[in-house]
Amino acid sequence: GSPVKAAGAGTVAAVTKDTKGTPIIVIRHEGGLLTVYAGVDGLTVAKGDTVKRGQTIAVVRAGDPAFLHFEVRKGVESVDPMTYLQ
Repeated sequence: GSPVKAAGAGTVAAVTKDTKGTPIIVIRHEGGLLTVYAGVDGLTVAKGDTVKRGQTIAVVRAGDPAFLHFEVRKGVESVDPMTYLQ
């Protein structure tokens, strides 16, 4: 139930679900970057929405253990998020 916040300003590029029906949010940022958030519930955004850095976009889905999958992509390649989060 912890809030999931956008890592940076951008536009919600996609809201989809994994094979188990768990929502996935993809946000498009400047410079060809995408952030991906999975393991979420209670979405507060939809495809096409503009988001600000730190805006709550969902909450962490309940589970044992509960977890958030966070990923930064440059194009189709996953990249180390620490470069962008520091």
